[in-house]
Amino acid sequence: MTLENTSKHKKLVLSLIFDAIGMIPFIDLLWAPLSGYLMTKLYKGKVGKLAGIFSFIEEIIPGTDFIPSFTIMWLYTYVFSSEKTTDETIIDIK
Repeated sequence: MTLENTSKHKKLVLSLIFDAIGMIPFIDLLWAPLSGYLMTKLYKGKVGKLAGIFSFIEEIIPGTDFIPSFTIMWLYTYVFSSEKTTDETIIDIK
């Protein structure tokens, strides 16, 4: 199972976990590139890539660890986005 195919509820749990990891002091140099990579795997497309860059920058700058970038991206994707995504696959049988 890839992160892209994870359900929205599992993505929320992962987002909360990743944001909690990002708040641990003194791991920014290790966590910043990994968080950027994970963000691009969790959310597809151009928006995911931009969020990955933002996540990397947010984690690498000291004092910005309190920003929940993964959770913000989850909210953007599943609550505020005009393109509603679903976890269901629709199969048209004719």
